[in-house]
Amino acid sequence: MTDVRGLVEQYLAVWNETDDAKRRALVADVFTEDAGFTDPFGAATGHDGIDQFVAGAQQQFGGLTLSLPAEPDAHHHLARFQWYLGEPGAEPVAIGFDVVEIADGRIAKVHGFLDKMPG
Repeated sequence: MTDVRGLVEQYLAVWNETDDAKRRALVADVFTEDAGFTDPFGAATGHDGIDQFVAGAQQQFGGLTLSLPAEPDAHHHLARFQWYLGEPGAEPVAIGFDVVEIADGRIAKVHGFLDKMPG
């Protein structure tokens, strides 16, 4: 099986990368060409769609970063993990839980859930 923790860390790096060109390169490394992303705020497909979705989220939550508070849980071609959004060392302003489908060492689908959101 893929190094799940490494893949999840790369996934979070996509969300934390604010340089457009670097983020786009990470998206291409982490996601399959036809990858899908769905969470309560919307859905995106493919590298362009995912990159644009992430860029929009960064505008909304500028200056905050995602972190991995615990080890991912994985079996077969699936992994699940919790993430925190906030400033390093501070109480997270948002907490989420994602389930990813993995194909050929990259993420093919993301199913995102939110446990805590600001406001």
